[in-house]
Amino acid sequence: MASTACARCRNLLTRRLFKSEMLMMPTAVHTKLPMISRLLSTVTAIPHVCIVGSGPAGFYTAQQILKSHKQARVDMVEKLPVPFGLVRFGVAPDHPEVKNCINQFTTTAENERFSFIGNVTIGTDISIADLKEAYDAVVLSYGAEDDRVLGIGGESLHGVYSARSFVGWYNGLPEDRRLNPDLSSDTAVVIGHGNVALDVARILLTPVDILQKTDITQHAIEALKESRVKTVYVVGRRGPLQVAFTIKELREMTKLPGCKSVFDTKDFEGLSELVPTLPRPRKRLTELMIKTADGQTASQQTQGQESPNKEWRLKFLRSPIEIVPSEDGKRVAGIRLEVNELKESEGRVQALPTGEEEILQCGLILRSIGYKSLPIDDSVPFDAKNGVIPNTAGRVSHLKGFYCSGWVRRGPTGVILSTMTDGFETGKSVVQDIESGELDIKSTVDKGRDKLLDIIEKKGLVPVTFDDWKRIDDLEKTRGESIGKPREKFLTVAEMLEAAFD
Repeated sequence: MASTACARCRNLLTRRLFKSEMLMMPTAVHTKLPMISRLLSTVTAIPHVCIVGSGPAGFYTAQQILKSHKQARVDMVEKLPVPFGLVRFGVAPDHPEVKNCINQFTTTAENERFSFIGNVTIGTDISIADLKEAYDAVVLSYGAEDDRVLGIGGESLHGVYSARSFVGWYNGLPEDRRLNPDLSSDTAVVIGHGNVALDVARILLTPVDILQKTDITQHAIEALKESRVKTVYVVGRRGPLQVAFTIKELREMTKLPGCKSVFDTKDFEGLSELVPTLPRPRKRLTELMIKTADGQTASQQTQGQESPNKEWRLKFLRSPIEIVPSEDGKRVAGIRLEVNELKESEGRVQALPTGEEEILQCGLILRSIGYKSLPIDDSVPFDAKNGVIPNTAGRVSHLKGFYCSGWVRRGPTGVILSTMTDGFETGKSVVQDIESGELDIKSTVDKGRDKLLDIIEKKGLVPVTFDDWKRIDDLEKTRGESIGKPREKFLTVAEMLEAAFD
């Protein structure tokens, strides 16, 4: 690895010496080299854009810029040595079809006007001021790295985890590799009614022989083999018409082998009359929930299987108010829930407490109540309440030359399709500002990727290119083949770097 880094340093030095010599040439020499002079003139007019974050939002933004502007150069900076963000670390391992967008992202990355620079963290390794000096435009697409908390007593007890960390654990995110969730209880409670909530419930209940054919981490497979979880409650504070999960995820849950779906028919009383008035996606979703409550889609009936030994229960109108500790006060023994009722006020449906309570006995709690973005630098406006960067069509408010896309722009909602739409809109805003003259294109050769690599070199950092990532990718696939999986991910940055520079 050291020799590789040294070779890069020599290349960087050569580039700087070439630029310095050209700039120091007398005017007479330049007149004798019209082609070189014209080349330099052309280079200085090229807009350079930096995208922070290599998830779907970043790649879709890059794709739009490269497509819409035939000279713009795009550099993507990622804190990890590997690209693709939540596609790699957030999409469930049993949803490989969702990860097919990686093929499209790879095509973008192989564009000659694109560069991937991994293993560099903006905000610590490289400052926002450094980017502002090096680039004509900066797009912040770094996603939502934190999760929301319940803010109730007992949340720090052993056995309480964020769904974000649990997902990172089974998907191989380095920072979550040591989570080691306690799966020794027969009952788990997932707080939240979104797709992530159903993802983690499904992983807990899916037979291991199915999961071990995916790219789930091997340490997760070993832990799930020993799991005693048989029942999973998925709890939300509002009703069936307000759930945030989609029909695809619900259908998968109702068809889990060896697992029974248990819904309370009372939760759906009177809904059949409302179904025809609902928008089509909500209509189909509600119809499936009603059918499931009536027992018409039990997996053991439709698939002719033996009686299920696991079950999941969908609970509505419940808000957590306390996590109940065990007798020694160290671990989870249950969760106290307040029963809600729905009230409509000013066009909004609110869940209000009734004063009635119940306790669910459990030994594992996963909160799945949303992710949140964090501010990247004091110089960048940030709405702490909503966890987003204030913007208009992706243009950061009151900060010329800065843009944002993805969850840090609109909040942690939606699927990859909505992220694509969002990234395309931000990319169009960047190109519009370039073409209209709104952006001041720096009239210097020393900018963009070369300038950033100079800064990286001076700070002793080791950047990872997309070709380096391909070596990591190949080795992960080879590791997976040996155990019957599509890939076995490296779990630490050190392992990734060793694979990249081997």
